[in-house]
Amino acid sequence: MTSQPLFPRSFLWGAATSAYQIEGSPLADGAGPSNWHRFTRMAGRIVGGDTGDLACDHYRRWRDDILLMKQLGLKAYRFSLAWNRIMPDGTGAINHKGLDFYLKLVDTLHEEGIEPFLTLHHWDLPAVLDDRGGWAHRDSAQWFADYAEQVFRAFKGRVEFFSTFNEPWVIVEAGYLHTAHPPALGSVAKAALATHNLLRAHGMAVQAFRATGSGQIGLVVNLEPKYAATHEPDDVAAMGRMHAWMNCQFLDPVLLGSYPLQLNEIYGPDWQRFPAADMTVIQQPIDFLGINYYSRGIVRNDPTATPFLASPVKPDKVEYTEMGWEVFPEGLKICLLWVQKRYGDIPLYVTENGAAYADPPVDGSSIHDPRRTVYYRLHLQSALDALRLGVPLRGYFAWSLLDNFEWTAGYSKRFGLIGVDYITQTRTLKDSALFYRRVIESDGQAIWE
Repeated sequence: MTSQPLFPRSFLWGAATSAYQIEGSPLADGAGPSNWHRFTRMAGRIVGGDTGDLACDHYRRWRDDILLMKQLGLKAYRFSLAWNRIMPDGTGAINHKGLDFYLKLVDTLHEEGIEPFLTLHHWDLPAVLDDRGGWAHRDSAQWFADYAEQVFRAFKGRVEFFSTFNEPWVIVEAGYLHTAHPPALGSVAKAALATHNLLRAHGMAVQAFRATGSGQIGLVVNLEPKYAATHEPDDVAAMGRMHAWMNCQFLDPVLLGSYPLQLNEIYGPDWQRFPAADMTVIQQPIDFLGINYYSRGIVRNDPTATPFLASPVKPDKVEYTEMGWEVFPEGLKICLLWVQKRYGDIPLYVTENGAAYADPPVDGSSIHDPRRTVYYRLHLQSALDALRLGVPLRGYFAWSLLDNFEWTAGYSKRFGLIGVDYITQTRTLKDSALFYRRVIESDGQAIWE
């Protein structure tokens, strides 16, 4: 190891969570139900019939969890707000008890020297807004902007970093195009509307931020480098469609002012018949971009797989996580370099990166998870490679701080640096957490241990 820091002293080392995945107490203190609160009660939707009713009980244990963050040496904590806590009806009156929970959380983070990195929306929509059409309803952009404005006013001077959405692509792909997430519509037409309205909502929220907020605002997307299964033209074209669908669909409109042309093939010829002024709203300048990275995607042409005409291919003789995702550390560098090349020198944060593995039982006071430690080491080395090549990378957030409710997988998958016994709510630092602490303490030098 060298004596000089590998990462800048100002680099934001953090960990990330989301509201519904860790908080529990979903209806406490006047909160309204979210779409996920309702979805988990539908038979067959979630592995084991699990819900987020208790999760990590963070709503009651947040002070202890902040002490664990301090113990890990975190410089920043990325978390989301539950819109339904703050506005139980989705619009209109503020539930001050719900808002106060987050205000206390933020103030205590500051007391412990941890930078709050706040996400406005991480998939959990107030159920009442789902009933009104959700993101397929054109008014959803205004609903979100009104909610965002209230948040910006409440946290002005308290929070420096705001993100509008976490992975809007997943909201569209899993909830509107397919049926894995709420509202489970399975409609190409509704997916097209949801994409456009989410982008309008993002742009209108940025406008509200410039008018009433302070600090920095950005967007968080999930990216995957795409590869064709063969060099055949049909497979290469399929790769191009999937790249546009996943990687360019939300970034091109925000940063370039236009949608990728391949979306015409996916959504159909009527896709872009929106008011011309919409793109002006969508293309509001942002201060940073968050990138969530987990794996790559290999695809082949498949005329039966509508609407993409493409299917995934899983290579043999490679490592997969418990989620079935290939471990491909080089892809993080590839994504960071691609974003810089295509969109310029916008400040970047790796806002999620991590792995689900089947952890062994607690051994004394620790959990031995060598595969996750190796995963972090290799991906941090990849991030460092991108930084050395000139990528304006400003921070890295491990996913996740805690084992948590992993959406449709329930509690069957564990991503945490900290293990959670869901019966006793006992927290246990894993070996990967101790490794990450050494990385932070050494300004990254520990990635070469």
